[in-house]
Amino acid sequence: MSIPKTLHYSKEHLWTQADVDGSWQAGITDYAQDLLGDIVFVDAPAVGTKLVAGQPCGLVESVKTGSDLHALVDGEVVAINVEVINAPERINDKPYEAWIFKFKPLEANVEAQLLSSEDYQKLISA
Repeated sequence: MSIPKTLHYSKEHLWTQADVDGSWQAGITDYAQDLLGDIVFVDAPAVGTKLVAGQPCGLVESVKTGSDLHALVDGEVVAINVEVINAPERINDKPYEAWIFKFKPLEANVEAQLLSSEDYQKLISA
């Protein structure tokens, strides 16, 4: 299981990284997709959705179960990845390339609100 050092993570098993336009990509971690099993459906938050940190904003369903997507930080959804919506198995294949939505954070200090790769590793190892 991989945990890229360049990404930031939430306790709810989402990853994020800054994009060149100032938005942030968000998707589920390798750990989460492994627990879920074969992903068959993704309900991403709509563009324009206001995000509240820690609150549910979407859903990922697998052959085993469903799992809420929780907002990483306060912000607004600015894009969804239609390719992942149409082919959710991409998350199982390459979880760190299969971002689900992009958001613009309300505050600039996104990294300070999230876990580093080292802290995420400790969380899932506990």
